[in-house]
Amino acid sequence: VPRQHSKSWMPTFVGMTVGRRRVRHPFRHLVVRRPGQGPGLPSSARTRFNAGMATPPTQRPSLASLFLAFVSIGMMSFGGGLAAWIRREVVQRRQWLDDQQFLSGYALSQLVPGATNVNLSVFIGAQLRGIPGAIVAVVGLTTLPVAIVMALGAVYLHTRGLPSGGVLSAALTGMGAVAIGLNLGTGIQLSRLHVRRIIPAVEIAAIALAIGVFGIPLLHVLAVMVPLSLLLAWLERHW
Repeated sequence: VPRQHSKSWMPTFVGMTVGRRRVRHPFRHLVVRRPGQGPGLPSSARTRFNAGMATPPTQRPSLASLFLAFVSIGMMSFGGGLAAWIRREVVQRRQWLDDQQFLSGYALSQLVPGATNVNLSVFIGAQLRGIPGAIVAVVGLTTLPVAIVMALGAVYLHTRGLPSGGVLSAALTGMGAVAIGLNLGTGIQLSRLHVRRIIPAVEIAAIALAIGVFGIPLLHVLAVMVPLSLLLAWLERHW
């Protein structure tokens, strides 16, 4: 059933409901779009950083919401495991990105120089709100944790020779164990959802064994696995 809009809009075709059954129009893949707007995506969600994405973010949060989200991430991620907290907040809770977009940003954040999670916050902020979003995300993520770490560092330096200093050392050791558990849990969950073919599974196992078991330097592993994984992905797609 065609439905006409103003001249700047294309006609769209929708389904019809007959009783309890929905009859879909053969041209249901046609969607309403404004000139220059991607299919089905509000123009407010596009920035020049995500215009080329196949599935750009479907929402454009305010800068205040973005700042508060990353403040909460920085405050909750005791023991490390920031990637797990970022995914929980951005993908699962607020649904600003999907898992595929998050994984793409996480992979890119690991490949470029700098702290991975700071790079990831820059990526997410830029995707959602451009350069202001990147700045707000980094500030929100780092301000309070930096202040807390500086305070704890001062306490640790003044108590490390005292009997009570062992309590703080034990607490820091426990936080490290929490970080390992969070990262493992996130990796397993994402693998179960998105790794459904044998080649990506073999790549994951090879990288984990090379770095975690055999102690091969990260740069050496990346130098081999990045071009190899790209080649295998190309062969899998074309063969």
